[in-house]
Amino acid sequence: MSRHLMFVYGTLKTGQPNHYLMNDSENGVAQFVAKGQTMDKWPLVIASKYNIPFLLHKKDFGKRICGEIYSVDNKMRHFLDEFESHPSYYRRLETEVTLEDGSVMKPWIYFLLDFKPQFLDLVTYSCYDSYGDHGLPYVESEQTSSVDDMNQ
Repeated sequence: MSRHLMFVYGTLKTGQPNHYLMNDSENGVAQFVAKGQTMDKWPLVIASKYNIPFLLHKKDFGKRICGEIYSVDNKMRHFLDEFESHPSYYRRLETEVTLEDGSVMKPWIYFLLDFKPQFLDLVTYSCYDSYGDHGLPYVESEQTSSVDDMNQ
């Protein structure tokens, strides 16, 4: 059985609104590996009417991003690709992450490659928390009919 390393930095992290999806065996298997931080700086912003955490693909802009690495099976990777609308919206790219013990792994990370330029003017975060003092809690919606809805 193939396993894939996935780095989650937003609503799928432990304690966040969509973390339950990582534990749902209907979606596949996800095993926590370690906490880590991207080696490079990236802009992590909260945007849209749904307060979605977007990791923008603009290297050396923003901050090193903290998150969690999971080892997932093919079924969970397929689920995550659908959840993140890969490759039509987010793009999954292998990116170096430094673990708490100093070792380096290269998990897949979902980036937003095609984003509005004004997203770069938003506040950037190193560690996303939907319940943080930024006052921008994630808004779950079944109403999005297209990825354009999320960009509003």
